This record gives sequence, C-alpha cells and structure tokens, in this order.
Amino acid sequence: MNTLVGLGALSSFSVSSLAAMIPKLGWKTFFEEPVMLIAFVLLGRNLEQRAKIKATSDMTGLLSVLPSKARLLLDGDLQNSTVEVPCNSLSVGDLVVILPGVRRENFHSHAYLFKSDGVVKSGRSTIDESSFTGEPLPVTKESGSQVAAGSINLNGTLTVEVHRSGGETAVGDIIRLVEEAQSREAPVQQLVDKVAGRFTYGVMALSAATFTFWNLFGAHVLPSALHNGSPMSLALQLSCSVLVVACPCALGLATPTAMLVGTSLGARRGLLLRGGDILEKFSLVDTVVFDKTGTLTKGHPVVTEVIIPENPRHNLNDTWSEVEVLMLAAAVESNTTHPVGKAIVKAARARNCQTMKAEDGTFTEEPGSGAVAIVNNKRVTVGTLEWVKRHGATGNSLLALEEHEINNQSVVYIGVDNTLAAVIRFEDKVREDAAQVVENLTRQGIDVYMLSGDKRNAANYVASVVGINHERVIAGVKPAEKKNFINELQKNKKIVAMVGDGINDAAALASSNVGVAMGGGAGAASEVSPVVLMGNRLTQLLDAMELSRQTMKTVKQNLWWAFGYNIVGIPIAAGVLLPLTGTMLTPSMAGALMGVSSLGVMTNSLLLRYRFFSNRNDKNVKPEPKEGTKQPHENTRWKQSS
Repeated sequence: MNTLVGLGALSSFSVSSLAAMIPKLGWKTFFEEPVMLIAFVLLGRNLEQRAKIKATSDMTGLLSVLPSKARLLLDGDLQNSTVEVPCNSLSVGDLVVILPGVRRENFHSHAYLFKSDGVVKSGRSTIDESSFTGEPLPVTKESGSQVAAGSINLNGTLTVEVHRSGGETAVGDIIRLVEEAQSREAPVQQLVDKVAGRFTYGVMALSAATFTFWNLFGAHVLPSALHNGSPMSLALQLSCSVLVVACPCALGLATPTAMLVGTSLGARRGLLLRGGDILEKFSLVDTVVFDKTGTLTKGHPVVTEVIIPENPRHNLNDTWSEVEVLMLAAAVESNTTHPVGKAIVKAARARNCQTMKAEDGTFTEEPGSGAVAIVNNKRVTVGTLEWVKRHGATGNSLLALEEHEINNQSVVYIGVDNTLAAVIRFEDKVREDAAQVVENLTRQGIDVYMLSGDKRNAANYVASVVGINHERVIAGVKPAEKKNFINELQKNKKIVAMVGDGINDAAALASSNVGVAMGGGAGAASEVSPVVLMGNRLTQLLDAMELSRQTMKTVKQNLWWAFGYNIVGIPIAAGVLLPLTGTMLTPSMAGALMGVSSLGVMTNSLLLRYRFFSNRNDKNVKPEPKEGTKQPHENTRWKQSS
C-alpha cells in the first residue's frame, strides 16, 4: 500500500509542478491532491489503529485484572501483621492475605484480587474465576484449594501460599499462548498474502495501461471527457487515482484482524485457541470423538464397594478384609495422579487405614492397564483383570470375582502376590451438560463417537445417558488404539476433533485434526491440544466451534469486501464512468475511499463480538442434574479386557 500511495502522491506533485513551471503545456495543476491524499491516508491509518486497539481490548481486559500490589504476611509475627509490597517481588512460599471485595465497573483494588497462583492455607471463601475460565458462577475455596492469579475473592479473607507469580501464573501462560497464537497464520492468510504481494504489481500495470489509453486514445474517442484540459493531464490524474484507490491493505487485514478478535474473544471466555490455523480447522470439523472419564463424566470417581470373594487365600481359614485391601491398594496408588488412584487413597483415609508405602524403586505403571509395587514384602497389583493375571494372580477366586461384574459398573481388580484378592467398584457421575452438548452436535449434523477403556456394558450405559448411538461406542481400548481409531476416521476423509482430559488421551489428541483438552485434566493433554476449555465445561466446546465458524465467516466477508471494493473501485478510478456520467475520481477522493475500505474490514471484524454472543450455543443448553443416577467410572488404565 505504501508503494502505491507514494507513487500516486509523487506523480500528482510532479505533474502539478511541471504544469506550474511550464504554463504553455496547458495542464491543470492539482497541488491539493497529494496533500489531501496523504491526509486521508493518515486519517485512515489512525482510525485503523484505533480499531486494532479495540480488537485487542479483550486481552487488555485480561491483563487489567492482575493487581500491582499484594499484602505480604510477615514471617514470625505473632500478630499476623501484613505489609504492602509490589506483586513482582513475591517469591514462591510467601504467604499473602486476600481480603474480600465486590466487583464493580471501573473499580480496581489490589486487596481482593489474587496476585499469584497458589494454595489456600487458611480461610474459606467463594471465588470469581470468570476473568479467565469464563465460568459465570463463583466457586468455593478452602484450605488446600488451588487458586489462580486474576481471580476475585468475594466474601471471605484467605491466606494463600504463593506457588507461581508474575508471568509464570496461569493467566500469564494464557496471555503468552494467545499472543503466540495470534502470530500463527491461518492457511487462508498464506494464500491471501501471495495474492496481495502480486496485487501491487498488477495495479501498477493497470495504472500504466490507464495512462496509455487516455493519453493516446481516450481524448480522440471521448473528447468531451477532457473538460478543456490536455490528454496528458487527464491521463496522469486517472493513472494516479488507480494507484491510490487500489487497496492491498484491505486484503492484508481481512484475515489477521478477524483472527485477532477471535482468539482474544476466546481467551476472555475461557477458550484457549492456539492459532488462526486452529480456528480455520475447527470450523470444518464434521466428527467429534469424546473420551469418557473426565470428559463426558465428571472425572471424580468414588469407591462404592469393596468385594472380597470367599477364601481368596490358599489358607481357607483366612480372608482379606476391606481395610487390608484398601491399605495395600492405597500404598500403590499414592504414587499416581490417576483419578481412580486418588479415589482409592481417599477411601483408605476415610476408613482410617494405616498408611503404608511402596518400597523404593518397585513401582511400575502402564497406561491402559494398571500399576504394581512391592508393599510390605507383597507384590500388589491394581488394575484390569488382564493386568493382575499377567502378574501371576490365579486361583478359584477368579470365577468368584468375575461373577461380580455387574452391568453399568466400573471396577478395579486387586492382586496380592499370586492371589486375586478383591474387586473395587466405582461411581462417576455424568456431566450435567453432556447430553445437551451431544444433542446439539447431532442436530448440527456432526458425527459423535465415544472411546472408552471400560468394558462394553459400562461404556454403553454412559452412551445411553448422553445420547450416543451404541454403534459409535468403542470400548475396551488402550491409548494406542484410541490413536488408531482417530487415524481410521481421517482416512475416511473426516475432519476429527478429539475431546479428552487424561494422559492416556494425549496420543489421540495429538493425532486428531483439532485436539480439545478439558481444563481440569492432566497437563499432558493440555500441552498437546491446540484448544483448551479453561472452564472445564462441555458447553465451551459448542462455544469454541461457534466462535471458529463465526470467525471464518467474518474472514470470508472481509475478503469479499476487499476484492469487491477493488473490482468496482479500480475501473471507476480508471475513468470507466467518464463516457456515461462524466464522473471521475481525483487522487484525494481515491485515497479517502482506500481508507474507508480498510476501515470497513476492521469494523466488520469488531462486529464478530456481537455476532458471537447472539449465536452462542449454550443459551439453549440448560443443565439437567442427574444427581440420583449412578454412573460408572472409566479410564483406559482400568479397562475391562475381553
């Protein structure tokens, strides 16, 4: 654009100067044209810059929630005195006091904003995390709860131990990732850049053709168009108008401005979208594959029963007790972060089991199967039936345990040395919004599948609750098999989005066209996924898909506007209306129109905010709690082998 404007202004000034120095030429002077042209261009750039600032206001708002000062609790002070310090001076392990406050428009007080990521050491309160998760409802935090920088303390005083501060906080990570995402070009942008690069040379050629036509032929064919001027003067003026009216800038802005608004808007709504290329891919998705545990279910399993078969030991007069089983299993599972392992440890603590530890160097875990360790000189295996049998568990108790495999139940087997000792049942409730999300996707014509490491009956039960056809349920699969299933769908020309939350989903998430990680899941899932639902709500999946579609729709509108403007504007600037209406564009008028075209693209991109809010899918999604329904737990680590 600078090249075309510079050539236009220089040509106008040169022709006017030549006409003023040599009056005999009979050319008109238009010194006002280059001045007005540059003025209009600068005005357009100013308005364009203001529009860009408006486009990034969502990210600015995310930054604005971070306070500048904190109340540091003094070490060794019996009166719990505090001192106000800059947030950037906080270190890991510092204790800060967060006072309660009320959120108001244009009101910022560092007293009630969380400065750093940390853990609550004392106090209880409700926290507003909407600034970065998009979750509108406050959540309760108490001793041991994790809190994130930028959250707002609503009604209770909390003492928080700093774990991460400054740019290392969750909000800092989000801002950094979004900034990186905004620098990643969508495939359509790469095509537009190639067109825009050649566009400038094409406009120069059209300008030269316009000058040649009106200087050599136009005056003879249409003498009335001269208006008592010379053919050379008219030809120069029209060729300058062609240079100026053409706007490659509008083409260049069409995609990045929409992507800028889309990614910023997503970040403010709890949707971490890592690049414009992801928005483009997401808008084309025609198949969604869900993991079960932690995705369609809440991912918080609870031990409901410990089943001890008759005479599991070789000594028929002795049996394992529930406490013994939980104690041994908890010793193994205390080494994992798996939700089932956490449930076993929690159940052992609830029954006041003696704390035991696995011997150093003996713990082994296999995703999709289970874990094993030496505890109190016993080899304890926890996992699938195949896993415990692989580690030597045999005996008549096997049949007794298999009889307890009841429909709709998720279970874990416990092996002690060569004995199959017990089976533990779990309950994990389905998310309240899962059925509505599946229904919404199906209504849009999107194919929905579910992958599960659990046994067929348990997987089908969850599928029935959420509305997924049993023919599209793939049960008893390990992580590698999940990845292979995604690849098979892609071979059939499907554009696949995989939604998961665990380490065992990482391979499938990475293989899919668009990996979507639940915000409450494992870090490995979030790291390999270009989309993260920070609010840990399935309805955000619908929001992300709608935002991607609206963003790409805006990109197409911008491109239509940019191409349409040039297709219409360049012929008019070249004088196509002179024979019909006597109308022509001066270079200054052309410059004004060029600025309007760029501003039109920016304005349309900003309107994406209003289009997104008016079409958000979650307006029609009303959670229907199923508190009375017992749901199974699953993860590929605890699959039932057939």
